Amino acid sequence: MFDVGETLIDETRIWSRWADRLGVPRLAFLGVLGGMAALDRHHRDTFEILRPGTDVEAEIVKWREEDPDGLRENFDAGDLYPDVRDALEKLQRKVTVIIAGNQPPQAKAALEKMRLPADAIFTSAEWGVEKPDQAFYLKVAEVAGVKPQEILYVGDRLDNDVLAAGQAGMRTALIRRGPWGYLHSQRPQATKADVVIDSLHELPDIVETL
Repeated sequence: MFDVGETLIDETRIWSRWADRLGVPRLAFLGVLGGMAALDRHHRDTFEILRPGTDVEAEIVKWREEDPDGLRENFDAGDLYPDVRDALEKLQRKVTVIIAGNQPPQAKAALEKMRLPADAIFTSAEWGVEKPDQAFYLKVAEVAGVKPQEILYVGDRLDNDVLAAGQAGMRTALIRRGPWGYLHSQRPQATKADVVIDSLHELPDIVETL
């Protein structure tokens, strides 16, 4: 079971477009975003720090009206990390591969359009519950059709992925990429993960070991 943002999807282009939209240097936006990860603050706090009073939802609507054909705050196949397709294809020969993460409604269609080697794709928006709520992981086990301990949840965060999925009884893999992944892998709680990886290419061998 895979998280999406900074596990499968490189969000660099998304956040860079947001920086351009707000009229702030990309380095400043990305730096403050990293600060939010380090301070365990919500990523939306980045907007309030850089442009106090920004109504993000209203800005998304306005942006959509001005640039209906652009990617805006969304992603496409060009944002996939380079190891995703090959790793998922190899994993699918051994186990069921499911994608399920905190994502808005449009993300499911974007992921399905990529025709990834996955048996199913789900989003928090369609379930009406987000990580780290334990109800999310109950849904994960339900759609997987197996016991929680038979699931390996792969993600880039301790709070949303390793600790919460572990609490639900799942095995966990923490991937070291993206602001949260690199920072969280340095924390003592990273030992709670069954494995810490640098690439999805490591997973086919790991699932056999686990």
